[in-house]
Amino acid sequence: MMSQTSSTRQRLVQAALELFVDQGVTNTTTRQIAELAEVNEVTLFRQFGNKHGLVLALIEESGAFESLGESLVLLTSPSEDTYQVLREYVDKVLLALERVPELIRSLVGEASQYPIENRRALGHGLAQVNQTMGQYLASVIEQENLTTNLSSETIACLLNVVILGYAVTKFTITTEQSELWERDTFIDNAVNLFLNGAMSKSTTSVNSVSMSIVKTSSTGAMSREVADLPANLVHQILQQAKKTGLQDYALAYVLFAAGLSVDEIISLQRTHEIYDTQAHILQIITHESTRQVPVNQWIMGKRYGSYNNNPLTKWLKSRKDNETVMFLNETGAPASQLDIQQRWEKWTQDILTPEGAPLINQAQQTWRIEMLMRGMSLENLSILTGCTITQLQPLARRAKEKAAIEQATRLDQK
Repeated sequence: MMSQTSSTRQRLVQAALELFVDQGVTNTTTRQIAELAEVNEVTLFRQFGNKHGLVLALIEESGAFESLGESLVLLTSPSEDTYQVLREYVDKVLLALERVPELIRSLVGEASQYPIENRRALGHGLAQVNQTMGQYLASVIEQENLTTNLSSETIACLLNVVILGYAVTKFTITTEQSELWERDTFIDNAVNLFLNGAMSKSTTSVNSVSMSIVKTSSTGAMSREVADLPANLVHQILQQAKKTGLQDYALAYVLFAAGLSVDEIISLQRTHEIYDTQAHILQIITHESTRQVPVNQWIMGKRYGSYNNNPLTKWLKSRKDNETVMFLNETGAPASQLDIQQRWEKWTQDILTPEGAPLINQAQQTWRIEMLMRGMSLENLSILTGCTITQLQPLARRAKEKAAIEQATRLDQK
């Protein structure tokens, strides 16, 4: 009996897939699916509830997203040139999308009409591909001794958005036959954009937001200058986040009170928080190591609650969902690097420094410099951050520079 039920379910999923690929989700009826699967339509409703239930099963049970990410990685070799790796990746993704244009049109164009479970499943599927390719890119970046202004998963996510946007446009709109829309030209342009940046300057500014990949120095540190944020801007960003919502306030608080990177923040689980009246600590777990980082009560001279009653504890206590992650996106799924970056841009959209708009990694630099100015040794900061003392040396110099300016200011006031 179990075998027969399983077989019926498989036939229905396969029939739905064939019809969705051929004519899209909207144009496919449950009766057509039942007839192709050679079962009664009532059986379909009993198994899946409705057509959207079938779509959900198709996304979750087919393993298409996971296998796509893994197959793309297997088709490339870490020893290949970075340009060729990315080019092959774009080509393979486009090939996969071009095989099922009607399905892509339906899944993307009609997603807003789907139940929340379907949209979460789509988001989770895309996140799987981004994570798999991000991990692969990370190995390439490490092997080639490269560094970027973005995490490897963010690069994969942005690249996939560009590819999907191109594919949907080609499937949906009759575009002018300009050179831009030629397949090979698009692939070359997309790869060049991510490797070299579309608007890079001849001299790199402190707040350059180029997505270009550059070599690191012999010490392993980036050649960019240290660019911490002044206290008034930090408090302004925190206030803007507070106006946006409880989660935004908690997220901004963690950025400036614990100095975590975006990658570290999205990996946080609710169980990674330890707090009482004496301390508030976050457990940072990576594939390389596990460390603990304190969450400060004081940020740039201003107190933001206590160890057991602050923006982060309030956000977590307000949660009614069952997600295990610490931060969520707008649909209630785990937040990605892109979600956090977009929130940062919303808080800082009206804020400018002499060098331009604040960058999210400046929050981490600001926290580290503040710790040094408050008396923390380089050795202890190295333990908390997981960085080497050599990598932290530029921050130590900036901390001394700020201390010198403060001393000169005090002397001038006497």
